[in-house]
Amino acid sequence: MPAGAATVEKELVPMKQDIHPEYHEITVEMTDGTTYKTRSTYGQPGDVLKLDVDPTTHPAWTGGGTRLVGGGQLDRFNKRFANFGLKS
Repeated sequence: MPAGAATVEKELVPMKQDIHPEYHEITVEMTDGTTYKTRSTYGQPGDVLKLDVDPTTHPAWTGGGTRLVGGGQLDRFNKRFANFGLKS
């Protein structure tokens, strides 16, 4: 610590009691029927969380459901500046 620097003492404050949700074990059921156990604040101990969307069905993970957009910003830009003679 540099000479002349003041030290600051902080008072330790404990966590507030009785405001945190209970953390317990639940069962998660995927859309294909497979299950696994995890810890969560969802529901009550032993509850089953049935998923509507999961990595086995959602297009973000499966790669399906892509759409080609014909009028996107890049397409509009290229149409607007096509006659400027710039080639990429």
